[in-house]
Amino acid sequence: MIIPGAETQAFAAALSEAADERLGRVEYERFADGEHVVRVPEAVAGERAVVVASTVDSDAHVQVLQLQDAAREAGASEVVTVLPYMGYARQDQAFKPGEPVSSRAMARAVSTGTDRVITVSPHEPAVCDFFTVPATHVDAASVLADPLPDALDDPLFLSPDEGAIDLAETVRAAYGGGETDFFEKDRDYDSGDITITPSDAAVAGRDVVLVDDIIATGSTMSESVAVLNDRDAKRVFVTCVHPMLASNALTKLSSAGVEAVYGTDTLERAVSEVSAAPVVADEL
Repeated sequence: MIIPGAETQAFAAALSEAADERLGRVEYERFADGEHVVRVPEAVAGERAVVVASTVDSDAHVQVLQLQDAAREAGASEVVTVLPYMGYARQDQAFKPGEPVSSRAMARAVSTGTDRVITVSPHEPAVCDFFTVPATHVDAASVLADPLPDALDDPLFLSPDEGAIDLAETVRAAYGGGETDFFEKDRDYDSGDITITPSDAAVAGRDVVLVDDIIATGSTMSESVAVLNDRDAKRVFVTCVHPMLASNALTKLSSAGVEAVYGTDTLERAVSEVSAAPVVADEL
């Protein structure tokens, strides 16, 4: 049975259909003192329970632990935890003295209530090593080709930095044509400032598809869009697996002149045009 977190209900429903497993009804409640409680009224005795929840904030992390425990209490023979979006995955090391490795702390906590973990396109795949139970990651970048126009003009699939070039190559392959390249990106970890240097790829008159794993504030991506428009790109599309789009990220992208923004449903936003659930269903 698929057991959804409160913030991941659409993804869980899509996974239920893709995996041909029933979707459980979950009740969510928050007490006056701020504490959460969840209820899984349906019996799962002797069955596999698949907890599906993107850990978008601290409340979602608590809810994952409660859903795991509720499944165990209901008699599940196995608990699998699917994290479509794994919060804290970018804090995969201590960047300054005295800091925790937050993704390791979160992974250890999640591991206590599950037999297996599946994550979707984590920022650093190595975070799977932090779990103390078997953990795998699946790549959902290929589905980002689906909402793109069928007839892109001499497309260039461009990642914001070299580390994400494999995402751009995956989307290019799924689309069926085009070239790939990347921007040079330097981050000052003391100030947080990011400097973007354009690649040497010719973009004038071409459709450019920017590909990344996550768009959070949109600052880096909007700078990239602006640079491409300054270099006379025909149209610029932005795609990402995890459309966090915090604060005014969409406004930044629109102001920079983006043609359209497409994301998956690992984070349920207005731009979630495609589902990553079939990729997870294959792994299940």
